[in-house]
Amino acid sequence: MRRIVAAAVVLTLFAGTAACTDGKDKARAAAAATKINVGVIPIIDVAPIYLGKAKGFFSSRGIDLTLSPEQGGAAIVGGVLEGKYQFGFSNVTSLLAAQSGGAPLKAVAAGVASNGRAGRDFSAIVVPDASKIRSARDLAGKSIAVNTLKNLGDTTVRQSVRRAGGKADNLRFVAMPFPEMPGALQSRAVDAAWVVEPTLSAVLTQGGRIVASNFVDTAADLTVALYFTSQGTITAKPKLVTDFTEAIRESLRYAAAHPEEVRDVVGTYTQITDTVRIAMILPSWPEDINRQSIERVALLGQRDGIFKQRPVLDQLLP
Repeated sequence: MRRIVAAAVVLTLFAGTAACTDGKDKARAAAAATKINVGVIPIIDVAPIYLGKAKGFFSSRGIDLTLSPEQGGAAIVGGVLEGKYQFGFSNVTSLLAAQSGGAPLKAVAAGVASNGRAGRDFSAIVVPDASKIRSARDLAGKSIAVNTLKNLGDTTVRQSVRRAGGKADNLRFVAMPFPEMPGALQSRAVDAAWVVEPTLSAVLTQGGRIVASNFVDTAADLTVALYFTSQGTITAKPKLVTDFTEAIRESLRYAAAHPEEVRDVVGTYTQITDTVRIAMILPSWPEDINRQSIERVALLGQRDGIFKQRPVLDQLLP
């Protein structure tokens, strides 16, 4: 009996020591993790990085990830250039504009892509149900809400108007955050709005109507946005860039394979109802970047006068 008791005491002490050691190891690992701040937009596009953080794809690679919401990609580009963010998520037009202006930026991974389904893409031009606007052609001379001016919204909306046979040179764009657009449509503060999920489903559940799928009208399987960093970070911290890129790619794969978890996680960083959560139209999250579609956006952006000079895709894309 004494031997059994002694053995039990030894095992208890060993277990306590092991638990203490394990706790210290975890604390050391947490302390050693590289803290990074990533600029994102609170829309469905960035669901993969939120899922990746929750699933430990970043922490397992020694990254302590903070996600900071911004209104649009242009602000995130500025944040990365200023050192506020180590990495960022931005639409391709913002990145092309920055690159054409000489900004030392480099994409590291795909961000999000159109699903290619007209009328059922995650991005659309919408109007109130009672509006007399029946197609993109009718948008000529009308006010259209976009999240930022002289950016992807302008270019792709114009392309929808052109494809419908309308005049795209006298559209009146109004900048506002995506969450404010359903109210602006209801109050008739604007005639139409370019929205992405979850704002798209919010508009539709309030009686709004889709008049065009602007991403689908622009290019087949359009690569809409990318994750990126500065050339300085790539030079100074190549391992961090590699680890971040691997974590993002794993996050993209996971999101593509788990659509219900995507719907759930969007509700953790945006204010949506259960109806909207269930109704949301999901984008695509391919790991590969569709270069041809970005070339198309670059060409249209030049036509719209967004870029100071022609962007050099080889300098931007990985």
